[in-house]
Amino acid sequence: MSEPSFPGDRPEEEAATARDAEFVPEPILPEPVRQRITTLAAAALPALPADEIPVALRRVARFAPNRRARLGGREIAAQLTSDPLFRQRISGRVITEAGDLGAAVAAGMAPAAADPVEVAALAYLARPEGWRELIEGAGDAVRAEADNAAIASQIREAEQRAVRAEHDRTVAKVEADKLRDELARVREELGQVREEARTTAKALREAQAAQKRASDLLATEKGRASRIAADHDAEVRRLKTRLAEAEAQAATGKQSAKEARAADDARLWLLIETIGQAASGLRRELALGPSEKMPADFVADAAADRPGSPERSRARAQDTDDPGRLDQLLALPRAHLVVDGYNVTKRGFAEMSLEQQRKRLITGLGGIAAQTGDEVTVVFDGAERVHGLPPAPRGVRVLFSRKGDTADELIRQLVRAEPAGRPIVVISSDREVADGVRRHGAYPMGADSLLRRLARS
Repeated sequence: MSEPSFPGDRPEEEAATARDAEFVPEPILPEPVRQRITTLAAAALPALPADEIPVALRRVARFAPNRRARLGGREIAAQLTSDPLFRQRISGRVITEAGDLGAAVAAGMAPAAADPVEVAALAYLARPEGWRELIEGAGDAVRAEADNAAIASQIREAEQRAVRAEHDRTVAKVEADKLRDELARVREELGQVREEARTTAKALREAQAAQKRASDLLATEKGRASRIAADHDAEVRRLKTRLAEAEAQAATGKQSAKEARAADDARLWLLIETIGQAASGLRRELALGPSEKMPADFVADAAADRPGSPERSRARAQDTDDPGRLDQLLALPRAHLVVDGYNVTKRGFAEMSLEQQRKRLITGLGGIAAQTGDEVTVVFDGAERVHGLPPAPRGVRVLFSRKGDTADELIRQLVRAEPAGRPIVVISSDREVADGVRRHGAYPMGADSLLRRLARS
């Protein structure tokens, strides 16, 4: 087999090179054609001798085959446009590897069954007579394919709309049947109501007749009653005399009852005092001391992060905004105040940084804890890890929800952990949190109630 020849090896190819060197505006390539030209050139690039590869593409030629067109496509396209000799060398390789299709395109022919994008790419590289028309034909084919795809999409959408319309028609028919059945039922009920109305009218007429007879009987009885009243007047005077005697006896009985109640109160006080002393003795007998941990501490250990502890996270909540109501709740014995941290700070100190918001809120809660002696827990959302948080004031517990959990859930866990009957006040303006904690017996208060309380302090 004879050695393949490449553009530039014969005089006529050198003449073609000279013609290509003349300035001719490059055609606007359809995007599929441009990508195919870059792919063909990138595949043929390593086959060129090293001295025939332009300096700008020598680095690209060393890329892996799957990266050459993707990373060096822009440099290859620029070199094909600006260097006719390089383009002819590449086209010689590409046309040879394309076989019969490459030979046909080099001769200026485009086989009818060939891919128009492939034909246009080969024509751009080989540039036979009429190569611009082949590229324009490829562009028309690409646009026609896009138009066909758009038309097919419109057809599919129209079919879908038709199916939906048929479904809506079926549903409307079913609803119409239901309405007809309902109308028949209503008509039947209307007939029953009319029958009941006729029966009621008849009963009303009978009742009116009975009322007239009763009126006549009442008049008769009134006469008898007047006579009986005269007889009763004498009896009333006699009874009044007896009533005065009874009142005197009642005064005497009231004094006796007062003395008896005083004795009962003394006995009750003695009983309560005895129960209290018995409870103290039982506490000493069982050696019960105050617990070092509160129920909220167990929730914090299991489902939250404390500042300075490894891997913890944060929360939120909501309700009324009356600071007077908040004062009343905090005055209850052994109250526990739970605060949705960011819900309050972003409502009251949104202009500050998150660090300044946390510090200001925790400091204010420390003052409330010192004034009321209540247990205070503030919960922050734990989306990011917080480092370097200063120690919390005495009486204030600072928690962050764990990763993957919300502060809302942590607040609900804190509320559920408390014993029934203990006053728990949850500060948040989040309606969902307020409804959730209310179901567990807590008192939800809005963020504004706490902000006003802090401002007053």
